[in-house]
Amino acid sequence: MMKMNKNIFATTILILVISVTSIAQEKLWTLEECVNYALENNITVRKGANVLLSNEQDIIETKGNFLPSVSARASQSLNLGNQEVFQGQFVDRTSHNTNLGLNLNQTIFNGFRNTNLYKQAQLNLEINQMELDRIRDDISLNVVNAYLNVLFNKENLEIALAQVDFSKTQVEQVNKLVDAGVQPRANVYDAVATASLDEQNLTIAQNNYDLALLSLSQFLQLPYEGFQVAIEDIESPSAALMYNDVNPILEYAYANRPEVKVAEKNIENSKLSTDLAKSGFLPSVTFGYGFGTNVFFSNLTDDEASFFDQLNDQKSHNFQVNVAIPIFSGYDNKTNVAKTKIQQENRVLDLEQARLDLESNIQRAFTDAKAAYKTYEASKKAVEAQELSFLNAQERYNMGALNAFDLEQTRIQLVNAQSNLTNSKYDFVFKTKVLDFYLGKSLVD
Repeated sequence: MMKMNKNIFATTILILVISVTSIAQEKLWTLEECVNYALENNITVRKGANVLLSNEQDIIETKGNFLPSVSARASQSLNLGNQEVFQGQFVDRTSHNTNLGLNLNQTIFNGFRNTNLYKQAQLNLEINQMELDRIRDDISLNVVNAYLNVLFNKENLEIALAQVDFSKTQVEQVNKLVDAGVQPRANVYDAVATASLDEQNLTIAQNNYDLALLSLSQFLQLPYEGFQVAIEDIESPSAALMYNDVNPILEYAYANRPEVKVAEKNIENSKLSTDLAKSGFLPSVTFGYGFGTNVFFSNLTDDEASFFDQLNDQKSHNFQVNVAIPIFSGYDNKTNVAKTKIQQENRVLDLEQARLDLESNIQRAFTDAKAAYKTYEASKKAVEAQELSFLNAQERYNMGALNAFDLEQTRIQLVNAQSNLTNSKYDFVFKTKVLDFYLGKSLVD
C-alpha cells in the first residue's frame, strides 16, 4: 500500500510539472509585458539602480562630515626587571600602568568644503537617476522595435503561407484545365515551379520570424525555447497625423528629456567643483578636546591609591583650537581652480551639444515619420490596384486569354505590393512611436 501511495504521489507531481511547463510554454508575451520585464530585469538597469544605492551612501557619508569624530583609547603596560631608582642604585621593579582617554575633533570651518561636498553628493544622485531614466527609455524603445519586428515578420510569414496555399490550388486548377484540353501540359510545369518557389519563400519567411523571436528573447534575457509573443493588431494610428509641427516636440524634449537635464545638472556639478577648489585658499578651523586619566602601581610602594581613586584623581582635560591659513601651495590651489573652470566651460558645451543632438534626432524622426506615412498611404493604394489587376488576370487566364508567365508576373507584383504594405505599416508605426518617445508618451498604448 505504501509503495502504491508513493507511485501515485510521484505521478501527481509529474503531472503538475508537465502542466506548469506546458502553461509556461504557452505564455504569450504582450508588448507591455515585454517592456516591463526588460525594465525590471535588464542588467544595465539593475546596475544603474545599484549606482543610486551607492550615491545614497555618499550622501550619508557627506552628512557625517558635519559631525564630530570621537575616539577612545586604552592601554595597559607591564614593566619587569632592574630599574635605576636613584643614581647608581638599581632595584628589581614591577610596575603596571593603565591609560584611558577620549578624543573629540570637530571641523568648525574649512572653506565650505563640507557643504559643497554634501550638495555635490545630492546632485550626483539626481544626475544618475536621470541617467537611469534615459537608459530605461532607450531600453523601452529597443523592446518596442524588436517586438514590432516580430509582428512584421509574422505578417510576412502569413503572406507567404497564403501564397503557398494559392499556388497549390493553382496547380490543381491547371491540372484540371490541362485534363480538359483547355491549356497545354507545359502550364502544369510552370505552376509546379511557382509552387516550389513559394515553398522556398515560406522557408525564408519562417526563418526570419524565428530570428526575430530569438532577437527579442535574447534582449529580454529569456530562454528562446517556447518563447512566443501575443500577435496584437497593429493598425495605422491616425493620431500620427497630429504631428504636423515639430516645434512642440522640440520644446517638450528640451524641457523634459533626461539627456538635457543631465547636461544641465553637470554644469551645476562643475560649479560646485570650482567652489571646492577655491576652498583651498581659505583658512580652516578645527576644535579638539581630549580627556585622559591613568593608573600606576609598583611593587616598590604600598601606599598607592586604589585603581578607581587614581582614575578619578588623575583626570585631565585638554582643549585646543587649530587655525590653518594657506599661504603658498606650489600653485596647486591656483591650477585646481583653473582646471575646474575649464571643465565648467566644457559642461556648458556639453549642454549645447546635447540640445543639438536632440534637435537633430527629433527633426530626423519627424521627417522619417512623415515620409513613412506617405509611403504607407501609397502602399495601401498599390495593394488595392494590384489586387484588382490580379483578379482580372486570373479571369483572363481561366478563359485562356492570358498565359501562365503573365499571370505569374501579376501575382509577383501583388505579393511585392503586400510585402511593401506590411513593411511600410510597421515602419510608420515605429516612427510614430519614436515621436511619442520624445513627447514622453507611453510606448505600449
